[in-house]
Amino acid sequence: MKLPEQIHFQRYQLQPLGEVMALEQIQTHIGALAADEVLIKVAAASLNYRDLIILRNVGKGSVAGQIPLSDAAGTVVAAGESVSEWPIGARVATGFFSTWQTGKYQPQHHLAGALGGAQTAGVLAQYIVAKANAIVEVPAHLSLQQAATLPCAAVTAWQALFDRGQLAEGETVLIQGTGGVALFALQLAVAQGARVIITSSSDEKLAKAHALGAWQTINYRKQPDWDQAVLELTAGTGADQILELGGPDTFSRSISAVAGGGHIHQIGVLSGFAPSPNLLPLQLQNATIHGTLVGSLAHFKALNHFISQHKIEPIIDRSFSFNQAQAAFDYLASAQHFGKIIINFEL
Repeated sequence: MKLPEQIHFQRYQLQPLGEVMALEQIQTHIGALAADEVLIKVAAASLNYRDLIILRNVGKGSVAGQIPLSDAAGTVVAAGESVSEWPIGARVATGFFSTWQTGKYQPQHHLAGALGGAQTAGVLAQYIVAKANAIVEVPAHLSLQQAATLPCAAVTAWQALFDRGQLAEGETVLIQGTGGVALFALQLAVAQGARVIITSSSDEKLAKAHALGAWQTINYRKQPDWDQAVLELTAGTGADQILELGGPDTFSRSISAVAGGGHIHQIGVLSGFAPSPNLLPLQLQNATIHGTLVGSLAHFKALNHFISQHKIEPIIDRSFSFNQAQAAFDYLASAQHFGKIIINFEL
């Protein structure tokens, strides 16, 4: 479908800078949509650790010219001829995997094909085009800026705890850190009636987590044997669910801290990519490790229903303007944040 007039706008793309990538802001335009596509005016986008990995060109798989970021929310401003489910003005958010609608994860839903990856354009643009079946409605009580934090971090926490882990009231959940996935997991678990233990190296961040409902907190700098602290807090039982966000440096302790029949959700790679833990303690606890890679559009919709039911509001640490995108990445790299970092296109 040809638009009544071409829309000119700004976007960011990756450009090589030695061994890494740099952000380049350019002017571009769009003049037509496919029958099953919608045009979205982006209100905000949010950053995830994956985006920093792509900018740093870890693994050398980043692609010059690609638009970065996967998470955005905005308003539908045009739709193709066959689109009936999204009226003009609809408030929507992007799905991390545009092809993973529902059901089990399949090989075609690989990470390179997620938004902002090597094969699929991302969302750091004032306007984006999306398939009509690859977006979800934003919860009514959230602003578009808040909704932009959901597609990766919140869906990851949801799939881990509620789909893979089947979180029940009264269970104990151990969460590592205070980034985006961690704080969404905290909020979701507390709303479900679980007891949450959260770890951080910052007493200030732990105090904030406690104010959000954390049952117990552990400063892992002061208590490097934090797995033993978890066992002490739970009278030797351990945590029913563990969100493993640290990577190789923390994995063995997660195995030590898991309860019998419990679940470890492998999500983060902050300390690298090559874990080699002793798995015998996992077997002796009859526990399970789940590799958790964000989630489907169905997961996103279920998450939004729960968020709406419990009136959960995302924790936004800092907002940057569209022209401050590089500063947003720099702040993410500093690891000072508590919650999500967003780029607010309306600033």
